[in-house]
Amino acid sequence: MGVEGGIKLPGPVLGLESSCDETAAAVLAPDGTILAEGVLSQEAEHARFGGVVPEIAARAHLAALPGLAERVMARAGVAFAELGAVAATAGPGLIGGLIVGSGFGKGVAIARGLPFVAVNHLEAHALTARLPGLLPEGAPEFPYLLLLVSGGHCQCVAVEGLGRYRRLGTTLDDAVGEAFDKAAKLMGLPWPGGPHLERLAATGDARAVALPRPLYGRPGCDFSFSGLKTAVARAVAQGARHADVAAAFQGSVAAVLADRARNALAMMPGTTAVVVAGGVAANQAVRGALAGAAARAGVPMLAPPLRLCTDNAVMVAWAGIERLRAGLTDGLDHAPRPRWPLAELAGA
Repeated sequence: MGVEGGIKLPGPVLGLESSCDETAAAVLAPDGTILAEGVLSQEAEHARFGGVVPEIAARAHLAALPGLAERVMARAGVAFAELGAVAATAGPGLIGGLIVGSGFGKGVAIARGLPFVAVNHLEAHALTARLPGLLPEGAPEFPYLLLLVSGGHCQCVAVEGLGRYRRLGTTLDDAVGEAFDKAAKLMGLPWPGGPHLERLAATGDARAVALPRPLYGRPGCDFSFSGLKTAVARAVAQGARHADVAAAFQGSVAAVLADRARNALAMMPGTTAVVVAGGVAANQAVRGALAGAAARAGVPMLAPPLRLCTDNAVMVAWAGIERLRAGLTDGLDHAPRPRWPLAELAGA
């Protein structure tokens, strides 16, 4: 997978993730073997506010990251002097957390004279499925379709190579994970709402409540969820059984995602797989619908293990390794970016 002119790593790579409300660190061997990983959730800090508070998130990262990195390094049996490089998420995300994580990573790189990779969070999600030995089906070859479905993102992306991404569609309003959280809140469920809504939906009848499927059957692969959220609010206000509303909402989302994926696949002749990532990839109805869309196109649907679908540092370290193998590093003056489109990345 390396290319001529790439960097030969003399030791493991430390990956750091702090773009939202998970503080994470991981150590990967140069061949991608996961030596150790750790994630600290900030759910308790944000739950009473019903969502992530950026200032609280940044302070929590600052307090937790140094100790977490030391513990993960110790579990990996790797000393800081033995590292070959450092990779840290530098965007997109909440700027306070990005400053904490990339700043800590740069500090380690300076202290040990190591190469530094400023990782794009979206690229890290896009490349996770290529981690050697991760999936029983094997790592997908380029090009493949990425469906990134999370609280902050909802995109169909053509992954054509390292640093070469073509966005085929995106949300016109809410991200799909955000829609799950908002719908769950309307039904009185705790934050984060996605897992609670899925459990409630399992006890409901989706046919009992009529909800729209925004943009279903339309050309292209953009998304829209604000109208669906409004329909949920109306159904709840009219006294519909919450479990039925949850089931209908989940069914609408799954159908829309599968429909958009089918259109995206038609725009990508020669694609090798559908890769789904992000927190919503944990939803079994969504997985089933996307697996069906992929099967009809004659390609596999690949989803990393749940812990690697949500924000984590394994994906950051692996993205760093892929970039280092291609000879791509970043200066220590690289500034974190709250907005960082994939199209602006340098390719191999």
